[in-house]
Amino acid sequence: MEKVNLLSSVPGIGPQTARTLLAEQPELGSASRQQIAALAGVAPFNRDSGQMRGTRSIAGERGVVRTALYMATLVATRYNPVIRAHYDHLQKAGKRKKVALVACMRKLLVMLNAILRTQRPWRFANMTP
Repeated sequence: MEKVNLLSSVPGIGPQTARTLLAEQPELGSASRQQIAALAGVAPFNRDSGQMRGTRSIAGERGVVRTALYMATLVATRYNPVIRAHYDHLQKAGKRKKVALVACMRKLLVMLNAILRTQRPWRFANMTP
């Protein structure tokens, strides 16, 4: 229950999403940011071969986690100031909406991993009183 409360402290993450992430991704809080992103299927993998440079894309792994994270990220792009700023920055850089959203999914997952590792709830340090 404490882990659910920690994850729910992040704007965009509700209790149901927190429970889903904890149930489907037990490594959350103990793995590195690269490992956690790869396990959830939101890390970009290249499709290179010799001289040919292919496109980068996300790959399989845990679809349930990715689905829950997708909906949470949609909400976070509206209500979480950190994710919103990252999404707006990517949009201004010319990234497509889905590409920007997947990048925000990864950022949100890395934030959740750090929150569980440090056992401290989310707080936005730059908020004005």
